[in-house]
Amino acid sequence: MSDVAIIDYGMGNLRSVAKAVEHVAPGKTVVVTSDPAEVAAAGRVVFPGQGAMPDCMRELDLRGLRASVLEAAASKPFLGICIGEQMLFGHSEEGDVPGLGILPGNVVRFPDAKMVAADGSRLKVPHMGWNEVRQRIAHPLWDGIPDGERFYFVHSYFVRPDERSLVAAETDYGLMFTSAVARDNIFAVQFHPEKSAQAGLRMLANFISWAP
Repeated sequence: MSDVAIIDYGMGNLRSVAKAVEHVAPGKTVVVTSDPAEVAAAGRVVFPGQGAMPDCMRELDLRGLRASVLEAAASKPFLGICIGEQMLFGHSEEGDVPGLGILPGNVVRFPDAKMVAADGSRLKVPHMGWNEVRQRIAHPLWDGIPDGERFYFVHSYFVRPDERSLVAAETDYGLMFTSAVARDNIFAVQFHPEKSAQAGLRMLANFISWAP
């Protein structure tokens, strides 16, 4: 049994996620796996992802990992990253596909009409680079991370939860969008903690010690 399973469904930035988790969890067993049994046996689970939502959902099912993700999200400390956050919701505009439906809400694209900076210049989509993350709830994964800390983003879509209570953080990019969500044993972020220097490593370390 591993301490941490990083789910490999063929679409994640797995090497950098694994290296970052190993860095903050010396002495812990960290596995990158596409084996549903290994996911089920792990003490906690990281669900990363990059790419298009339709491809991610298809690959997850082709590898027989859907049931393992649903079980992990219901029963153990669970961290979703980027597409791994988006897949937790009910539906995505990207490809008009259903997600896992673990959390209520949808995934939407940045609206062109809102992509205007304060100085009137156009904002680019994908949203790519460092941006401030405004914490909306107190949570153990924010421990030691100042409100307004900057994290690294790469995305064209973001989650729109149906319930305000799910919103753990927001970020301003033409509009205020949800950049982190939390419920019970689930914490999920739109940004990439594994690419976010010390703040990202602190979040991953907090996840390793989190006991929801």
